Amino acid sequence: MTGMPWWTGAACGALLGLGLALVVLRWPAARQPGLQERLAPYLRDAAPPSGLLARPDAQRHPVAALAAPIVGALASRVDRVLGGTSSVRRRLQRAGRPPEVESFRAEQVVWGAVGGLIGLGLGVMAMLTRGAAVLTVIMLVLTSVGVGVIARDQWLTREAQLREARMLAEFPTVAELLALAVSAGEGATGALDRVCRLSHGELATELGRCLADARAGANLPTALQGLADRTGLPSLARFVDGLIVAVERGTPLAEVLRAQAQDVRETGRRTVMEIGGRKEIAMMIPVVFLVLPVTVLFAVFPGFTLLRLTM
Repeated sequence: MTGMPWWTGAACGALLGLGLALVVLRWPAARQPGLQERLAPYLRDAAPPSGLLARPDAQRHPVAALAAPIVGALASRVDRVLGGTSSVRRRLQRAGRPPEVESFRAEQVVWGAVGGLIGLGLGVMAMLTRGAAVLTVIMLVLTSVGVGVIARDQWLTREAQLREARMLAEFPTVAELLALAVSAGEGATGALDRVCRLSHGELATELGRCLADARAGANLPTALQGLADRTGLPSLARFVDGLIVAVERGTPLAEVLRAQAQDVRETGRRTVMEIGGRKEIAMMIPVVFLVLPVTVLFAVFPGFTLLRLTM
């Protein structure tokens, strides 16, 4: 035992703690029965259950089924610590994902676990090569876990921004198609149906969702207002307001759609010019520190060579 490395005992202790945690989490007194378990005694002699009542663990990998209680418990703890459930749900809708906060918290736990494993690997390498202290390794692991959790949250924000940028890029073309369909004599619902069938993209998908809600029983203005609520783009909000006014009051819609498309194009042009103005200083860095020294070197080097030859 004297020749055994200390990290072997630490690994054995960690495995023992993990096993005890699994036993406690899967203990019948601590496990809450689900809907399938409560309905199973009453449906035992009935027909085979459909896909809606099938156990979600039936087709799950054994490792995933074993880690599901731990991930769920950690996800609830992360939700209590971080909070912001309404903000997460809003960003999930903006990213085009189902507004399931629990699933997103589970993803944050997985990202944190991956970050912790990376930090643990770096810490073990630092201990074996440079003799780092145990406290340093622990702090590195905890920091890596926090970075993984926060990185998943920031990536969700990035997903929402990228999706809204794609919708904004698709908006002028979709608005022109709607204006063309309305000018041809079709109503608002028929124009939306035609554009959804002919177009592909994020905005066409959202319009198809609005059309499906309208066909499911909701009136078209309410379904269109859901599009404005799911996105955070002022241009789309004005687009929805114009459609709602045209549907409710019967005002001409084609000119309004063309004007909105032109407004979005002008906004995009101004945005590009503003980005170019902000990047102007950054563009000077390679010119001053790379291009200019090389130019001066090519201009001065022949003179120095000639002077050396004449001397």
